[in-house]
Amino acid sequence: MAVETSTTTTATPGLGNVKYNKDSVKSTWRTWDPSRYQLAHRLLKDADIFHNDLARPVPVHPKTAKVPYLPQSEMHRWIITHGAWPLILHQVFVSVVGWNIGHVGSFVFYYGCQRLFMTQLMRMLREMGHTYGHLDGDVHERDGVPDNGVGKTLTSVLFAGIGRALLFDILTWDDAVAPIDSRWAWMPLVIGVYGIILDFWFYWYHRLMHEVGSLWKYHRTHHLTKHPNPLLTLYADGVQEVGDIIVMPLLTFYTMKLMGVSLNFYEWNVCNVYLNFAEATGHSGLRLLGYVPNPLTPVLKQLGAELSIEDHDLHHRRGWKGSFNYGKQTRLWDRVFGTCTDRIECLDENVDWNHKASIPWF
Repeated sequence: MAVETSTTTTATPGLGNVKYNKDSVKSTWRTWDPSRYQLAHRLLKDADIFHNDLARPVPVHPKTAKVPYLPQSEMHRWIITHGAWPLILHQVFVSVVGWNIGHVGSFVFYYGCQRLFMTQLMRMLREMGHTYGHLDGDVHERDGVPDNGVGKTLTSVLFAGIGRALLFDILTWDDAVAPIDSRWAWMPLVIGVYGIILDFWFYWYHRLMHEVGSLWKYHRTHHLTKHPNPLLTLYADGVQEVGDIIVMPLLTFYTMKLMGVSLNFYEWNVCNVYLNFAEATGHSGLRLLGYVPNPLTPVLKQLGAELSIEDHDLHHRRGWKGSFNYGKQTRLWDRVFGTCTDRIECLDENVDWNHKASIPWF
């Protein structure tokens, strides 16, 4: 679909944005001389969370080549082993000293742990890309962080972490509740239902931004990339960033509360760990048949409502104002409301079910 362009330029020198067509997704800055870098360039470069290593090749496959299968167990294992240790450390601290860490302590600790989790996740997705390649790789490589959007990318990443950490802390922190007090036996069901409810709100919010002319302007920036990478997950205009980062989790939290499930601080954080994994992986374009990790995936699969990496990738690649595959956690609401589209590379007959992909632990 043709993309209308604009010649308007953007410049925010202090952050690292430079003067280019604001619609350009050209990315060359990682090869610049470091003397040209501004603060955002240096911070992103030092974080080392890019989707590829410029010195290493990414395998390219024709669309007819068999696609490896990534089991749900691999993703759950990675999420749990990288996401559980903050809760364990926190519980050990409470058990030893006899008091909790307070509002400020919880914000600082869990925000820091979330940043570490996301750093490890981005690097893991990079390694997977260098091992298995990317969807549509025979046509186009993954888009990088745009030359004119380095500062914007950095601020979106920071806002996501800080915004959600503050949200959880303000609404659910309770000094009298420790990690061990959570409903851990019920967490698989809670995680599964949380993803489905969040996806209902996200589906309509997302679809309306595509189909209502006055709302498209808030979503258009996110769709400039046709081959996204995990760092561009929240690359969007400010209104959409607030919707993605704050409003969607908030609506989900209160919907579950109305259903009689009031999430505590730790339960909401665990749901967010799964949300973060799904969002980043869904923008990775990895050439694997991998479904968004959800304990209810077996049920969703029976309904044809499981969401694969390719589903959201096609939404970016082929969608513009008119689109499909609006869900980002499942395809349930796309199935219900008739907005699914067919996969191309990850059709069942093109999957090598005996070639099971594995996720590097570190």
